[in-house]
Amino acid sequence: MKYELLKTEGRAKRGRFHTAHGVIETPVFMNVGTVAAIKGAVSTDDLREIKCQVELSNTYHLHVRTGDKLIKELGGLHKFMAWDRPILTDSGGFQVFSLAGIRKIKEEGVTFNSHIDGRKIFMGPEESMQIQSNLGSTIAMAFDECPPALAERKYVEDSVARTTRWLYRCKEEMNRLNSLEDTINKEQLLFGINQGAIYNDIRIEHAKQISELDLPGYAVGGLAVGESHEQMYDVLDNVVPHLPQNKPTYLMGVGTPANILEAVDRGIDFFDCVYPSRNGRHGHVYTNHGKLNLFNQKFEKDMRPIEEGCGCPTCRTYSRAYVRHLLKAKEMLGMRLCVLHNLYFYNTMMEEIRDALDTGNFAAYKKFKLESMAAGED
Repeated sequence: MKYELLKTEGRAKRGRFHTAHGVIETPVFMNVGTVAAIKGAVSTDDLREIKCQVELSNTYHLHVRTGDKLIKELGGLHKFMAWDRPILTDSGGFQVFSLAGIRKIKEEGVTFNSHIDGRKIFMGPEESMQIQSNLGSTIAMAFDECPPALAERKYVEDSVARTTRWLYRCKEEMNRLNSLEDTINKEQLLFGINQGAIYNDIRIEHAKQISELDLPGYAVGGLAVGESHEQMYDVLDNVVPHLPQNKPTYLMGVGTPANILEAVDRGIDFFDCVYPSRNGRHGHVYTNHGKLNLFNQKFEKDMRPIEEGCGCPTCRTYSRAYVRHLLKAKEMLGMRLCVLHNLYFYNTMMEEIRDALDTGNFAAYKKFKLESMAAGED
């Protein structure tokens, strides 16, 4: 594992992360494939065509269905889904803690009920690491508690302290698992997660503590869960300078194109979000001139592509009118074409961000992109 910091512009970072499954050029947007597939009938061949570098799968969902032990038996997640590039698995922590009312937190871990069949499940740091080791992902996330962004201070303090203790256990267990003979990926990397809601002093102290573990990478978690964009940017302004600059920094679950541009400016270089696929499945598509709702009647006879000059598989062949027709007819192809376009838009934007950082033009690029997207279509 090696992270090369190639260039900086202000706090913005241009990096290159070497992993067991290939090189990741950063800043990067990870395409979210919760159950080892992007929702919207997108295949791994599609992912290669739309310039996806990293696929992200969900530890909790793959544990409850189909099962991480079976996936290990079948050769691991890469082989299972026929994807040879990097995969990041989240820890399952966010899903566990979003199941409010059907969970019980202890120092050992969390007991909760499966949303599939109601069966009781226990997950702690060791269990999360074991599941992710079974999956054989490139990057595994530490098991943490994700307190609500607007939670009371005392609750957040106690939660963050427990998350820190859990991180030590995650690191110890990952080291043990990586040393075992039957482990699929003995070079699996562990990223720690910074928490602290919107309390900057708690976040800064936590960042300092987890930085001491010298992990391969660090995430900022617990944002985009109820706070305003301004509050999120304020947290990043305060906490990112206290995370190692020579390691990848990952903002979990964010976000809109504007969110990504603002976060890159603040030193973030890994992103993931369900927006492009979720919005695509509802006929909402991203362009350099803002977001379009293809259900609008004004597109009924519009024979232009979703965006002129776009190189995605959808825009190369199909018109807005046709995609709208598919959506109105509830034909799955309509959703698929919108998701492909949106992911291509995000992946291309990250490519443009990297190019702008390479040439020292990120500030100008960010300004132009934000103004262009806000202006809308002529």
